[in-house]
Amino acid sequence: MLEVRSISVSYGAAPALWDIDLDVAQGELVCVVGPNGAGKTTLINAVAGLHRVGGGRIRYQGEDITQLPPHRFCDRGIALVPEGRRLFTQMSVLDNLELGSFIRRAKVQRRQTLEHVLALFPALKAKLQQPAGSLSGGQQQMVAIGRGLMARPGLLLLDEPSLGLSPLVVQDMFNAIRQINQEGTSILLVEQNVSMAMALAQRAYVVEEGRISMQGSASELLQSPAIQRAYLGLGDGEPAPAPTPSPSPSSSPPQP
Repeated sequence: MLEVRSISVSYGAAPALWDIDLDVAQGELVCVVGPNGAGKTTLINAVAGLHRVGGGRIRYQGEDITQLPPHRFCDRGIALVPEGRRLFTQMSVLDNLELGSFIRRAKVQRRQTLEHVLALFPALKAKLQQPAGSLSGGQQQMVAIGRGLMARPGLLLLDEPSLGLSPLVVQDMFNAIRQINQEGTSILLVEQNVSMAMALAQRAYVVEEGRISMQGSASELLQSPAIQRAYLGLGDGEPAPAPTPSPSPSSSPPQP
């Protein structure tokens, strides 16, 4: 579905990413982890078309989209839920959600998609007419993810969805992300909560200093001594935690 090949990104004369290769298959959930400042947000923004790459190629569904303007990435079926949510806080929750569905193919199914978003996040049903800025942090994150889903994407990009949320809300958020994936949406997840992200994902990439330093099966990487020392605070021989978000009873496995 998504093929990133040897991309490089710079901010002016300062390089941020070097020679990045990354893949997301149809129906797959892939996570990208790494320390602050490693280039994770730059990477996901490049995949969303928000950062022009200086070299390499991005292909989506077999099409080279590297040089397309950002809004064409969305047209092709890629939706970004940015770090920090970026809601229009003075606008209603409903208006924020509907802003995600202004591309033609999403607009014609707006009502059905809204019903699906509210089934996924039932806490929003009673708050549709409230200003988005009046909601709790967890509810605002629901709106941000719901807005992304309103575009009916084939690939959903999530940048730090757990940022600033309480542990209980994080658990609920990861359960929702799992359900979205199980319903067939491919997901590229950038996340600082390494143990939960890798428990959720099928495959993982570790970004350090603008490069991919490790990649592979998420479950195998979670057991790596290097990952445990650097990101989980464990010493050699200590078992890695494996928090697994509880799947929704109504969820079905992703289709190949």
